[in-house]
Amino acid sequence: MVAPGLVLGLVLPLILWADRSAGIGFRFASYINNDMVLQKEPAGAVIWGFGTPGAAVTVTLRQGQETIMKKVTSVKAHFDTWMVILDPMKAGGPFEVMAQQTLEKMNFTLRVHDVLFGDVWLCSGQSNMQMTVLQVFNATRELSNTAAYQSVRILSVSPIQAEQELEDLVAVDLQWSKPTSENLGHGYFKYMSAVCWLFGRHLYDTLQYPIGLIASSWGGTPIEAWSSGRSLEACGVPKQGSVPYNSVTGPSKHSVLWNAMIHPLCNMTLKGVVWYQGESNINYNTDLYNCTFPALIEDWRETFHRGSQGQTERFFPFGFVQLSSDLSKKSSDDGFPQIRWHQTADFGYVPNPKMPNTFMAVAMDLCDRDSPFGSVHPRDKQTVAYRLHLGARALAYGEKNLTFEGPLPEKIELLAHEGLLNLTYYQQIQVQKRDNKIFEISCCSDHRCKWLPASMNTFSTQSLTLAIDSCQGTVVALRYAWTTWPCEYKQCPLYHPSSALPAPPFIAFITDQGSGHQSNVAK
Repeated sequence: MVAPGLVLGLVLPLILWADRSAGIGFRFASYINNDMVLQKEPAGAVIWGFGTPGAAVTVTLRQGQETIMKKVTSVKAHFDTWMVILDPMKAGGPFEVMAQQTLEKMNFTLRVHDVLFGDVWLCSGQSNMQMTVLQVFNATRELSNTAAYQSVRILSVSPIQAEQELEDLVAVDLQWSKPTSENLGHGYFKYMSAVCWLFGRHLYDTLQYPIGLIASSWGGTPIEAWSSGRSLEACGVPKQGSVPYNSVTGPSKHSVLWNAMIHPLCNMTLKGVVWYQGESNINYNTDLYNCTFPALIEDWRETFHRGSQGQTERFFPFGFVQLSSDLSKKSSDDGFPQIRWHQTADFGYVPNPKMPNTFMAVAMDLCDRDSPFGSVHPRDKQTVAYRLHLGARALAYGEKNLTFEGPLPEKIELLAHEGLLNLTYYQQIQVQKRDNKIFEISCCSDHRCKWLPASMNTFSTQSLTLAIDSCQGTVVALRYAWTTWPCEYKQCPLYHPSSALPAPPFIAFITDQGSGHQSNVAK
């Protein structure tokens, strides 16, 4: 016979264990934490997590002692997840978010505090997005400039690969935090992304309300690693093989970073995305980039819209950095200009019909011969972020009469009898210097064509003439800045006069051999 006390001693731990285990799986998604920023109105922020199947979950938003709203849901039986969508909130804070799981008579409570509402931007790409504030020009000054930006909150996702789409992040390098010199410059290529931080800082200066920045990037990675299988299949990307290219130094297997570092974020309500990638595709599926990049944008948009239950805009703003320059011999001289062109889906500008609601920062003039991280990693990320934020202000925030892109020609006239090409731009141009090599014409004779320099001749506020008398055959095409290293730092020949934005690279075919024009390049 067992003594009653011994029975009680056995049963009590079992009861306690059952009580704890019922709540052991109750948690927020990995990135819902103290100091976070949730997306403000007009969208509703998504709060979600994991729990015990069948349990009720009540999410309460509080400010001080005041309850702002309550939302009730239940844990899905087969997925162990729960989700609520908060009513749209104006920018501001701080708030507390409380989630309570109730199962029979057992309650478990989670809290995150100092939560702000504002705009949430995701920053992704390879090493030029991964470079930290510690690595940029004037790093000491930039690292110390945080006091005025305590409402710009930062999160950095850990570099993780996965073979299947993950529901939640495996790990974060930096959980939601207020900016400090330590977490903005935590080593080289760790956290926090300089482009992301400086972009968010510019947005805060303009908007004066909270900004949330999520960095999820990995150096040396091709676009295929960041793309879903769906988007790669749509572009006819060859099945995965070995990648013997020295431009690819990080994970290259199809979709492994999409699976682990992007898909787990798709339930989040976002304002937009900024992207800096392409160097690892200069020798790898280069000819497909004009499909894989627009396809990535479309797929991310559709997935985030669906994952957030329609709260993230279906065509949310997507900004990107056009590739800068590189002195290394890793690529042919055509690799960088090809990717720059393909980054615009071969239009030369964005937004365009294949890439709606996108904006671009041209960076080919921000080269850095002496970068200690290699010339492919220029240190001037301040100008990159400034140019990006101009595009965001125009496209994402609808600011009118704001110049956010450099000049492109809208008309090209061949004046063959005068030995000239006349370019008319849709914006004013400032000719900073004459360059007799940066413009090139394709000169054809006897069924053979070669590129020849076309020297800059005369110019006015919106037009420029090129001398083409070096061509003894037929001029069939014109291109601008079609090299890996088109000019020295901020010394390209053409800029917009007031914004100092460089004219982007382009290639155009001369369709009328008499006196005509072509307008495929410009709007």
